[in-house]
Amino acid sequence: MQTLIDDSKLKQLLKEAFIEAIEEKMNIFQDMIVDVVEDIAMVRAIQEGENTETVSKQEVFNMLEGQA
Repeated sequence: MQTLIDDSKLKQLLKEAFIEAIEEKMNIFQDMIVDVVEDIAMVRAIQEGENTETVSKQEVFNMLEGQA
């Protein structure tokens, strides 16, 4: 037995599939932009760190624990 789909139903299904594909591509693009921004921030932090005074590991832990 062959299943028949009317033109309006087929058109609606194709529209939904197309919209879903575009939304997925947008999400991928947004994720990529977030990664790029994070990478830029990391590079700037590293560059800033290269020009500052060195501190010990214990000093860092003390600051993180609020024992500055």
